[in-house]
Amino acid sequence: MIEARHLRVLRAVATTGSFSAAGRELGCTQPAVSQQMKALETSVGTPLLIRTGREMRLTQAGEALVRHAAGILAGLTAAEEEVAAIAGLRAGRVRLVSFPSGSSTLVPTALAALRAAHPGTRVFLEEAEPPASVEMLRQGDCDIALAFRYEGAAGPEEWDDLVVRRLLSDRLVGLVPEGHRLARTETVEIGALSAEPWIAGCPRCRGHLVEICEGAGFTPRIDFATDDYPAVVGLVGAGLGVAVLPELAIESVRPKGVRTVAVEPAVRREIVALTLPDLAQVPAVAATLEQLAKAAAR
Repeated sequence: MIEARHLRVLRAVATTGSFSAAGRELGCTQPAVSQQMKALETSVGTPLLIRTGREMRLTQAGEALVRHAAGILAGLTAAEEEVAAIAGLRAGRVRLVSFPSGSSTLVPTALAALRAAHPGTRVFLEEAEPPASVEMLRQGDCDIALAFRYEGAAGPEEWDDLVVRRLLSDRLVGLVPEGHRLARTETVEIGALSAEPWIAGCPRCRGHLVEICEGAGFTPRIDFATDDYPAVVGLVGAGLGVAVLPELAIESVRPKGVRTVAVEPAVRREIVALTLPDLAQVPAVAATLEQLAKAAAR
């Protein structure tokens, strides 16, 4: 195997014409240069220098290796500089996948802080709901997945293979039209909404809504289903039904014509940032996780 340090010695010998002069250029002794040249010749399996008295010239193999050494060493230097830039957060790339309400609340604050602290780090954002976002992470299609899971909906082993950065606990709240009979009520038992038409959210949220309602003794009549939170608010505001939404989702829209009420029993979802163990050691990924945690704490 050819080592970069041996190539540097060979190039110095070829340039200066002697071991002693190469040693002076490299800051080492003449015996050290001789030893490294012998090691290089052993590695390639052929003589690289012809020594005739005090003169020294390259063999054909030596000339070929010196010719390639310049490009090899230049490429290695460029690689070292690029890696150092990434390690020092002067450069780097992070691929982030987030669910919509996270994209409009946590992500902007986190990425603004990251850019201010490390302007050379670029973040690419894509939207996907879990579990699709988690699968993207496992398949190598992103570096961080912002995800959520409802309390009691999955066992802790669901993310056993991932690094889990817990960000916040997000409570679900009820949405009713302004003129609704319960609009001035602070807390509502979900069973009190059993006769109402419902507007449901994403498939995962919809499934959890049905579980909550069935646990309260009724099956919700879902008249509308949409992944778009502003659409949910608009439908409720128009008097077409009631809904439950995470508080984080309500932060991302301007509720008009609706009232929020606390729902009992309390239901929460855990918001997390996920990554792979090896990726967690990458400086740009670690810095992004840190900023997401700070954004969630505000």
